[in-house]
Amino acid sequence: MIHYHGTPITPKIQLYKMAGKHFCVSFAHPSDVKTCLEIGQSVMFDCGSFSVFTRGLEVDFKKYYKWLEDKLSHPHWCLPPDKINGSIEDQKKLIKTFPFSKDYACPVWHIHLDISYLFYLVENYQKVCFGSSGEFWIVNSEKWRARMDYVFNELVKKYNKVPYIHMLRGLQMGGDKYPFASADSTNVARNFKDQNRCPEKMAREIDSLQTPVNWVQQPIQQQLEIGVLHG
Repeated sequence: MIHYHGTPITPKIQLYKMAGKHFCVSFAHPSDVKTCLEIGQSVMFDCGSFSVFTRGLEVDFKKYYKWLEDKLSHPHWCLPPDKINGSIEDQKKLIKTFPFSKDYACPVWHIHLDISYLFYLVENYQKVCFGSSGEFWIVNSEKWRARMDYVFNELVKKYNKVPYIHMLRGLQMGGDKYPFASADSTNVARNFKDQNRCPEKMAREIDSLQTPVNWVQQPIQQQLEIGVLHG
């Protein structure tokens, strides 16, 4: 699993200690973007939907695209526009506005949506993000885990191998059973000062927790009990 560490990380001297890491830079908090491109292995650009959703706002996607113009180049990639808790039609409409090559896009499948939309994204994009939403908003909750068991079971049934899945807000899942290809979180940025720790050392410990290569089919009894086998 590739670990993307969220920013901003202040003061800047602390960010420089993390040279060589992978970074996540949100359009909602873009102050570290230049430095991350200079010192990071790769950068994932987040449109900021989560940040603005929690504040009851909306992303200005035209400004987001303008911001990305001089930044999107391999190995960097980005999240196309999405609407948290929106319908499949909402998501498809937003993705159609994406003006860059699909090679740079990792669209979000909000995990409360029908799994048919996940299959659509897998078959049309190289990477797909999982975004916790609806009744599965809390990452690693009992309902969330049951939903993940079901989804990974279905992915392997359909494709034999798990496709590239990025877990938003998911670095806590390192060392668990789910075969995420990558994940991000702002754990280091939010907590290194309160814990009086070196951010690079915190990131190194997080990076050491990997995910399995393959998925082991899970029994569905718990999923039936919790009621997450819809869509």
